[in-house]
Amino acid sequence: MTIVSSALSTLRHGISTAALLTAFAAPAYAQSTAPVQSTTDQTTPATPAQQDIQSQEESTAPAAQSNQSQGGDIVVTGTLFRNSNATSLSPLTVLTTETLQRANITTVNDAIRSVSADSAGSISTGFRNGFSAGGAAVSLRGLGVSSTVVLIDGLRSANFPLNDDGHNAYVDLNSIPFSIVDRVEVLKDGASSTYGADAIGGVVNLITKKHFKGLEASAQGGATEKGDGSHYRATMTAGYGDYQEQGFNFYLNGEYTYDGYITNNSRGYPFNTLDLRPSGLTDRNRNDDSLTTSNPQAVVVRVGQSDLNNPLAGGIGTPLTPNYQLLNPNSCPYGTFTVTSGAAQGTGCAHNIADEYNIIQPRQQRYSATGRLSVRLADNIEAYATGSFSRSEVSITGAPSNIRQTQPFGGSAALASSNPGIVLPVYICSAGTNCATATDRQLNPNNPYAAAYAANPGQGAARIFYLFGDIPGGSDRYVNVYRATTGVSGTFGDGFGFRLDGVYARDDFSVTQHGALNIQGLLRAINTGAYNFVNPQLNTQAVRNQISPDVTTKSYSTTAAIDGSITKAVLALPGGDLNFAIGGQVRRETLLNRNQNAGLNFYALNTSSATGRHTVTAGFFEIDAPIVKALDVNVSGRYDHYSEGYNHFSPKVGVKFTPVQQISFRGTYAEGFRAPTFAESNPGSSYAGFSSFTPPASFVAAHPGNASYTTSYNIGSGATGNPNVNPEVSRSVTLGTIFQPVRWFSLSVDYYNIKKSNLIVSGPRRADAIAAYYSQTNSTAGCNALAAVGAGYSCNVIDAPDPSNPNALPRLLVFNVPYVNANYEVSSGLDFQATANVPLADGVRFTSRLDVTDVLRFDLVTQNAAGVRVVQKYAGTLGPYELSSGGGTPRIRGNWQNTIEAGPYSLTATTYYVGRIKQVAADEITPDSTGFIDLSCKNSLSPTQTGPSQCYVRPFIYVDLNAGVQVNDQFRFFINVQNLTNAHAPLAAGAYTSNPNYLSSWHYAGLVGRNFSAGASFKF
Repeated sequence: MTIVSSALSTLRHGISTAALLTAFAAPAYAQSTAPVQSTTDQTTPATPAQQDIQSQEESTAPAAQSNQSQGGDIVVTGTLFRNSNATSLSPLTVLTTETLQRANITTVNDAIRSVSADSAGSISTGFRNGFSAGGAAVSLRGLGVSSTVVLIDGLRSANFPLNDDGHNAYVDLNSIPFSIVDRVEVLKDGASSTYGADAIGGVVNLITKKHFKGLEASAQGGATEKGDGSHYRATMTAGYGDYQEQGFNFYLNGEYTYDGYITNNSRGYPFNTLDLRPSGLTDRNRNDDSLTTSNPQAVVVRVGQSDLNNPLAGGIGTPLTPNYQLLNPNSCPYGTFTVTSGAAQGTGCAHNIADEYNIIQPRQQRYSATGRLSVRLADNIEAYATGSFSRSEVSITGAPSNIRQTQPFGGSAALASSNPGIVLPVYICSAGTNCATATDRQLNPNNPYAAAYAANPGQGAARIFYLFGDIPGGSDRYVNVYRATTGVSGTFGDGFGFRLDGVYARDDFSVTQHGALNIQGLLRAINTGAYNFVNPQLNTQAVRNQISPDVTTKSYSTTAAIDGSITKAVLALPGGDLNFAIGGQVRRETLLNRNQNAGLNFYALNTSSATGRHTVTAGFFEIDAPIVKALDVNVSGRYDHYSEGYNHFSPKVGVKFTPVQQISFRGTYAEGFRAPTFAESNPGSSYAGFSSFTPPASFVAAHPGNASYTTSYNIGSGATGNPNVNPEVSRSVTLGTIFQPVRWFSLSVDYYNIKKSNLIVSGPRRADAIAAYYSQTNSTAGCNALAAVGAGYSCNVIDAPDPSNPNALPRLLVFNVPYVNANYEVSSGLDFQATANVPLADGVRFTSRLDVTDVLRFDLVTQNAAGVRVVQKYAGTLGPYELSSGGGTPRIRGNWQNTIEAGPYSLTATTYYVGRIKQVAADEITPDSTGFIDLSCKNSLSPTQTGPSQCYVRPFIYVDLNAGVQVNDQFRFFINVQNLTNAHAPLAAGAYTSNPNYLSSWHYAGLVGRNFSAGASFKF
């Protein structure tokens, strides 16, 4: 018992890979089998021996499986040919219905992101901040969500209307119905020669059920062991018509999924705080020790007010008194703190904002309806039509808005309420203007200095530090996806095959923001005294709506395409028929992502937008030549023309050599491209963002006596679409082997190397531009120096002069940067995949699948201002840190699924592993003059680590357990325990403070904790 407890403890803390292997290799070792995968999850198409095994496995499936008639050719992603040797030339992971069911995977997001090749830039549902909050996306090989193509039955769908990081386009995985998916194919190779733009990192193809006869339904429910994060799912599929006998089939499918909130408070330390002193790290929580950090109980200090009509005209510089005070000293729900030294002294209410307001998992519900009609028009011609509607709703809650805000991007610096700081006047009145002389004036009950300075209101204003705790912050987001497809395929003439497919898809997106502050509404509420800062709970909803009305913004995107191809076996070769295919595509894409703050009326609302439309025409071909039985060569190419005026040809060559039946060698060379998104290329698009900046020492020295002007502040940069930007281009190579020494075991090992050049980036010399400005002594010279950095760089907004030092250089608040082509990146690594299907006894079978990726290299190569080459190395670190998910690049990711089936019973353990991550990021470290970036622990993003061990995020291992019983041919019952050992997410102190101390992309299961569910399905 002690040994078992020790092993579980090791798994719980996710430290020992050896413990993992020991715990789950034991059953396999006892039967003298290896840790491998079910043959229905082929990483390559089945050899004759594998087909025999597959037939054996299918023969053990429940009789109800005969309800589903798949029929037709086997379609594999990455080739125009069906049932050909070309299907095994590139690394391919296939997740079948059985694999997904055994792992209790019930969403497209979880299915695709479980693949080990998903890497840096991947977006999980748990990422609730930034542009992509509520969405989910895959980033194969870490090359970004816009360098992975997501298809449904080989056809594109509309992109999510919001771009990740303001400019990266992707398909939202959360909006795709899952219960109609028959299998998921992930092509981990460049495929622009077949699919066109963006297929650089790879292609995800969701293959849906083609035919269904009978009735099938399922229901599932559960929650975490803490009683939150409730999960419910229900599906039903009904189909009529025997396609083989009657020549037609029609089915309808419906699906509903609900996931409840999980709060940071419920998960406790360290995921609910910025105070990491218990771990020997720094306390970064300023809400319990700083009077100038806003809290839900207002703190004020007396300052002057130069314009009594304008709360934004508070006195600049040091307050008129060092004593800060609470407006309501009896209102502190979590106690108080007192500061007795420094510039800001007094007592405030102590808070832990992350614990009080943050959530780990948003509330989300999804529902969908899908129909499909398949008809055999003739013995050699088939047709189909599908239609689907899906809706995803995400509700995100967050911290309340701060009364101290930077100006909206593009707005005047005079609108900033953070510098020098918004104030409460001495007098209020019903009109809100000229209150000091109004007939109905009264002393401001929110200003404790009002009575003492009634005769001198210009010296009695109260600078306020406050969070609007009575106005909930967050957003509600929904996306409706409408999709219709139709197609016809068959043969004609002397052995010609043809396909013609059409698709139309539209994503309608709406976001309603809660808690954003309307600037004029806030100023009026202050001047009229309508808002009660002393007792906020007494405010009426009407006043709250005046200050913070809900803001709803709608956007949409569409895709419409027609694809056609013709195939022909043109020549008999010693190894088989030489096949030739040719085809074309016409595709129309549109996007309208509206500006959430077009009138610059709100603080903190995003001003980014994107718009555009274009037509893409393409022609493509493929030749598959089995020169001899042991050697197959495949050549393909595609030419794409975009209506914006640019073109690209994408070739690919693949070779497979099989000297003996037990081993094959394969390799590919491909060139591809990523087309500029509308945000990057359309002048009507714009992206705006702020980042923290600390002025240099020379600037601080030039501004003595005004610390508020020289402290860290948010500096903004904005980019508009550049019509002259060119596509990114890529070169990719794969080399691999497939090893099958016995019928029940198959292993593949593949090396990949991808170089993506001509990267589309915004402001690659952003840091140089800021440094150029601050190298000067006045704003004119500063802006000239900034503009000299390069075309597209210019000053946008300069701060008002420092009143204490009016002749010194003012602050740079906002500057413009261009989208340009620059730099290149290289991603390389190894994929390991193994499968096994071992009959142990009559009616007893052991199946296993292993999927591991080792990232050997992920580098971004740039140049500094002096033209010196700089290499940013990301593999195994938190870089690239500037991506919205900020999850870094684990060097090793993998999963291992083991299943025992005995008659009607099955038991599956799926183990997931993420390797350790060094808490440094090359894109956050300034290189030296030679271009060297020091990735040692002294540059750790972890705050003030006290030992080398805290420089790393430790490895993370967790196990899901699923048990099922096939009660009879019609009924199946199952129970599932996710994160069986309740493994905790490792401490990641270098993570974004908005996701305190965890990496949601990789360690989400460790935040949720042990999760129970049970369900049943029936078939007729």
